[in-house]
Amino acid sequence: MMEHFSPNAPAGEPVAPRAVWPAVRRGMFSRCPNCGEGKLFRAYIKPVDNCGVCGEDMTHQRADDFPPYLAIFIVGHIVVAGYMATDSWLVLESWQHLAIWIPITTLLCLVLLQPMKGGVIGLQWALRMHGFGGTPDEAAFETALEPKSP
Repeated sequence: MMEHFSPNAPAGEPVAPRAVWPAVRRGMFSRCPNCGEGKLFRAYIKPVDNCGVCGEDMTHQRADDFPPYLAIFIVGHIVVAGYMATDSWLVLESWQHLAIWIPITTLLCLVLLQPMKGGVIGLQWALRMHGFGGTPDEAAFETALEPKSP
């Protein structure tokens, strides 16, 4: 297996790589990206602090605005394509389109938000971002700012 060196790990210490796509998939199914068995969320979009099965610390996650961005991006493509397809073969008034597409847009965004957040948390875990690599963010930031000796 190939050794990787992480900026979050102590100097020169190899770190075992984590599989990205399985971690993202587990997160999208609201499961712990580490073991795939524990629940990732304790409420709609509120992640657990620790996995109930393997004990993995999830407090490092910093999904922030990326999951809503992804949800809106996906829903926007679906809704615009649906609107254009509907408008090409069915003549509807503007208020009828609004009555159809606003609820669909809202529902799709709400349905996709949790899987997108889980996927982002899984990605962060797999890439050892934001403390998932065993080093706090502050230490990793300070290490990155240290001048490199030639």
